[in-house]
Amino acid sequence: MNRITRAALTVPIVGFTALLAAAGPAAAAEGSARADLTPVPVNPVTASGQATAQISGTNLSFTLAAQGLLAGAPHAAHIHFGEAARNACPTASDNNAAALSGETNPHEHFTTTEGGPAYGEIVVSLTTSGDTSPTSGLAVDRMPVGDNFSYSRGDVQVSEAVATAILAGKAVVVVHGVDYDGNGTYSAGNRGVSDLDASLPGEATDPALCGVLKATPAGGVAAGDGSASTDAAGSLPYVLGGLAFTAAGGAAFAARRNSRTTA
Repeated sequence: MNRITRAALTVPIVGFTALLAAAGPAAAAEGSARADLTPVPVNPVTASGQATAQISGTNLSFTLAAQGLLAGAPHAAHIHFGEAARNACPTASDNNAAALSGETNPHEHFTTTEGGPAYGEIVVSLTTSGDTSPTSGLAVDRMPVGDNFSYSRGDVQVSEAVATAILAGKAVVVVHGVDYDGNGTYSAGNRGVSDLDASLPGEATDPALCGVLKATPAGGVAAGDGSASTDAAGSLPYVLGGLAFTAAGGAAFAARRNSRTTA
């Protein structure tokens, strides 16, 4: 029997209000950017991905695709930016946190918290529909699912600071979900529980892919038209057993796990 568990993820949302407050008057941003997504160091990921963004003022259109991730599982994805961050993908030297609850061999696991100083906070949730703010950071019923997915969205509103960061090469796309033990499901295993929410396995929240958005020549990005579309192994909308999510104080998401068993 092969058991696949779809787990909700959770990410703390801090400092976004400060980011908005710090954004003063700015000229309207116009342009496009692209990122090639590669595996986060340390974590056993062989996947790849691509992301594009088109900015018109404070309107964002984006596409997101990935290949080779954990099948049958949700993969939370975001654009990150932080004024105090390096605004880059992490390196192996960032893998310096102490062992977490239930974690053995911590040097073999790269966590979301460890990556924070490199890529910063969530500023856009790359959901397949609905809200895209940080408070939808891991609304699993609206995140891409499966080992191979591709979709696009348009008419997403962002702040002037975020629009400028995207075109200035200071925004980072991160896709989450790592199957360390190769058992085909998000489970605690040697990784233990998540550093973001102890009710979740760390495999569900650790970063898998990362890429910095870099400005592209005019006409170099094809983006969404205001609606969501998809070309994935499992079509949208992804139905995950009616999972519901809440954001308590804009901090963490509570979730139920839904499972599917196949012979």
